[in-house]
Amino acid sequence: MTVLERTDVAPRPVRRRENSIRVLVPQTLVLTKRLLIRWGRNVPTIVETLIVPIVLLGAVNTVLGRQISNLTGHSALYGSVPMVAIVATISGSSVGAVALVRERAEGLLARFWSLPVHRASGLLARFVSEAVRIFVTTLVILGAGMLLGFRFHQGWAAALGWLLVPVVFGLAFAALVTTAAFYSATTTLVEAISLVNTLGIFFCTGFVPLDQYPEWIQPVVEHQPMSYAVEAMRGLSLGGPILWPVTATLLWAAGILAVCVVPMAFGYRKASMR
Repeated sequence: MTVLERTDVAPRPVRRRENSIRVLVPQTLVLTKRLLIRWGRNVPTIVETLIVPIVLLGAVNTVLGRQISNLTGHSALYGSVPMVAIVATISGSSVGAVALVRERAEGLLARFWSLPVHRASGLLARFVSEAVRIFVTTLVILGAGMLLGFRFHQGWAAALGWLLVPVVFGLAFAALVTTAAFYSATTTLVEAISLVNTLGIFFCTGFVPLDQYPEWIQPVVEHQPMSYAVEAMRGLSLGGPILWPVTATLLWAAGILAVCVVPMAFGYRKASMR
């Protein structure tokens, strides 16, 4: 039998290039699983992203719930539950960005970069895991709110939209702090951004009604992104204006992503090649 007639030779495995679109999805899923497992096993992170927001919800409802209900004519939970969902989103994204700074300092990003994996899979996995984390966190906070009396009055479609608003807001905020993490050697910049956004909670229409703020700061409170997200969620649950708050939330998110996407991509490459 000649060489050409041999049939027992094993076929060569098909090797796909590391930047092939065919490997992007499975590799992204593997890295997403890694991030979600790390989140689930990190007790301090769970406390900060779940327990603390739920305690905050109970405290706000106990201290301000009756006064706000008397002012607005409806339960304060329709503002405080969305606000706390946004708080949990900010906290979780900030913790993830701090962990990213540490991975960069420890050289883990550089080791991933040296492996034959799709270059975009690591960054994409962070946003997929963020979306999953935010959705799960929002469900937990919603459950706590329903135990206190929160209800949906606009149907299941509106309820689904309510759950998606924090995801949209959270992914935009995650892009902001992730970009900061790539350009900062320490966690100081990420923590400063988180502090500014946390302070924004107290100047948000989910905390107290807009007309309870001094007139000079009402325009800032009304048009800041967290207020738009809260108003969109209030309209989707209780009723009221929906189109403009949802549109404004999407515009804020799109604007933040547009500003961050190019610096984030270059920062990711620079941080991974060190």
